[in-house]
Amino acid sequence: MRPFIHVNCAMSADGKLAGDDRTQVRISSDEDKTRVKGLRKQYDSILVGVGTVIADDPHLTLKDRDYDTNPIRIVIDPHGRTPANAQVLDGRAPTIMITSEDCDVTWDCEQIIRAGKDTIDLEKAMERLAELGIENILVEGGGKTIASFFKAKMVDRYTVFVGGLVIGGKDAPTPCDGDGWIAEGGVKMILEDCQMLGNGALLSFKPAFTQ
Repeated sequence: MRPFIHVNCAMSADGKLAGDDRTQVRISSDEDKTRVKGLRKQYDSILVGVGTVIADDPHLTLKDRDYDTNPIRIVIDPHGRTPANAQVLDGRAPTIMITSEDCDVTWDCEQIIRAGKDTIDLEKAMERLAELGIENILVEGGGKTIASFFKAKMVDRYTVFVGGLVIGGKDAPTPCDGDGWIAEGGVKMILEDCQMLGNGALLSFKPAFTQ
């Protein structure tokens, strides 16, 4: 048992999430931003990795929701690098931190899950989230976190907005970042829909391994 996993992100026309120094660049059109706001309302929880927390300091809340109705915020942070003053710990919504078993860092949050040695055991972590009643998760980044879900074959839906700009840079992060791992032939994806949203396009995929 695990939650339904929907990975959603925005990338430039050359496949980048941000600048090569991890500086955030506006990629989404106004239409895509409206779509994402509506999407967040459909999910029990929103998940990001610690790299996104450190680079962007997102609050991951909905402005028209209170504490009890906001999605649960989940942060994957193997070694406890999330600052105590990060916005995901601001008390405006429930927060769950996921670390490795070797990490002894604690935060003022609703739950801390320790899963895996050195690296996160995603299967164990997702099983624990399911036990807590979380049925679905919207994964919003960053690239290493998204790659870990694909590697574990835990992606049920993948949507990516391709914006009308080029960022460039060989070290700029991509939607599936980190160390190489894909087997020959890559992860096969089935394109289910393509929609223009302002100066960009939304691509909706279903991974073939879910068939």
